[in-house]
Amino acid sequence: MSSFAANNITTWFGGYDMTGDLNSTTLAMEYDALGADAFKPGTVTKPGRVRVAGLESVQLDQAGLWQAADDAVDPVAFAALGGSSQPVSNSPDGLESSVAYLYRVRAFNYELFGQVGEVAPFRLTAQSARGTGLASVGGIRGRVLKTKGNVSGTGGLGSVVQVGAVGAGQYLYAAVHVFSAGTTISMDLASDDNLGFTSGTTRGSVGPITTTGGTWMTRVAGPITDDYWLFNVTACTGTFSLACTVGIR
Repeated sequence: MSSFAANNITTWFGGYDMTGDLNSTTLAMEYDALGADAFKPGTVTKPGRVRVAGLESVQLDQAGLWQAADDAVDPVAFAALGGSSQPVSNSPDGLESSVAYLYRVRAFNYELFGQVGEVAPFRLTAQSARGTGLASVGGIRGRVLKTKGNVSGTGGLGSVVQVGAVGAGQYLYAAVHVFSAGTTISMDLASDDNLGFTSGTTRGSVGPITTTGGTWMTRVAGPITDDYWLFNVTACTGTFSLACTVGIR
């Protein structure tokens, strides 16, 4: 196992690719550590602390270089501040089949501007938020199925990736980030038991999508024994720039 240089940490924040604005990205996933200490009757040793996992949370801290154009980071960060929850995907490089973490957050802190003579910085902090009816949890570890790129027709989208099977009691999650929109696009998420994808089965769907933004697919319950996954575009009018991530938990 080799060390990893954080040279191109990818952040897809809703319908905006924030990667090129950032020079620092920190993702923290944690549970509250709750004390469950009790007396130990009949023992002569000193009891130790007992802890159990409580509520789960995710926090995203990002810092970078501030810009204020209509298609830049400032209007995105400002609109997200205290607003609705946003699907976010982070990846070490954003390439298809690479590890990705997907989750939903609300932005609660936005800091901007700095000292005279410096490049204007910004900092955005967002924390986990549950989307109504979407049954999202905390951070979900998965894979990039479609790296950022243009789509203008139907058929397979991105790469067939071995994400894994969905066990009993687990769920399949997916996030679709649309950075620029044509007229309309709809897609299915399918699974198969082989890399050749010779007998794919539709497991979930997203769309129709008509605007930029992030879409969190309604989760799909396991068990699903297939372990290869692929998005298929079922309808598309115009050209869309998008990216897709999938995870199981």
